[in-house]
Amino acid sequence: MSKLYIVPTPIGNLKDMTFRAIEVLKDVDLILAEDTRTSGKLLKHFDVATPAQSHHMHNEHKTVEGLIQKLKSGISIALISDAGTPAISDPGFLLTRACIENNIEVDCLPGATAFVPALVNSGLPNDKFVFEGFLPVKKGRQTRLKLLAEETRTMVFYESPHKLLKTLTSFTEYFGTDRPVSVSRELTKLYEETTRGTAQQVLEYYTNKPPKGEIVVVVAGKK
Repeated sequence: MSKLYIVPTPIGNLKDMTFRAIEVLKDVDLILAEDTRTSGKLLKHFDVATPAQSHHMHNEHKTVEGLIQKLKSGISIALISDAGTPAISDPGFLLTRACIENNIEVDCLPGATAFVPALVNSGLPNDKFVFEGFLPVKKGRQTRLKLLAEETRTMVFYESPHKLLKTLTSFTEYFGTDRPVSVSRELTKLYEETTRGTAQQVLEYYTNKPPKGEIVVVVAGKK
């Protein structure tokens, strides 16, 4: 029976891979991977021999129709990203939506995603929060920050190491230097680190210690 499986993969520590995820990857007919070279290491580690093909942000618009036809023919497909849960700031939404529109079953497995441990680790209120993913790089960035300056819920962002200082500087400008901020990087990995303080304090910390690795920034909402 055709089905699309959304399969989370570890964000760093391979021990976070679930038994069910491994089982699904071995049982499906095809694996869609964001980067087949990166995922190839994971698949080899868990002795998964299922064929894999690339499915990323640069080709997903072109490949969705063909994948839907494959699913309609009766094959099962698993979608994975380089790390974490597909469709969370990664490819996956377009294919999932297309499957639903074509009455193809979608099964999303629970598993690793970076923003949940970062949110919990932050110590900031997490009964209500808003996930913003990556801020716009240029167009729309100021507009988005102005709107978020009035947000009362805890905010969660993804950021790259070379843009972190720029983003923290923007937070001091739009949210205020005293706004509580928590930065988690390299979650589940050997050099995992969470830095907490005011926006200004965290900015100064990473100004003196250039950040490395994947980063999640959690910011308190406006009081």
